[in-house]
Amino acid sequence: QVQLVESGGGLVQAGGSLRLSCAASGRTFSRNHMGWFRQAPGKEREFVAAIDLNGGVTWYGGSVKGRVTISRDNAKNTVYLQMNNLKSEDTAVYYCAVHNSGGLTYSASYAYWGQGTQVTVSS
Repeated sequence: QVQLVESGGGLVQAGGSLRLSCAASGRTFSRNHMGWFRQAPGKEREFVAAIDLNGGVTWYGGSVKGRVTISRDNAKNTVYLQMNNLKSEDTAVYYCAVHNSGGLTYSASYAYWGQGTQVTVSS
């Protein structure tokens, strides 16, 4: 029903910036909240950010608040994650997901997931 493809990951230096994109297909995109999660080796999947279906309200995880901005362009079926002042602790695979029901900070609340894009922060 819905397919997601993340892009924009890569290797960046600490203090640098990166912009991730998530291209979605399917009629459901504009009818659901969207979220970004990340998972580092040996750690549980962590909530990063979420945005409501209209793009008017956003939520952020405590570890990234003030350093990331989530946005969406429903006309382009795309959600973005702008990350600034990156730290080594931000190194992880970042996943885009379509919310279904339940709390936005929980991965189990999302029905569809992309394949993930690797973000590596050096130094």
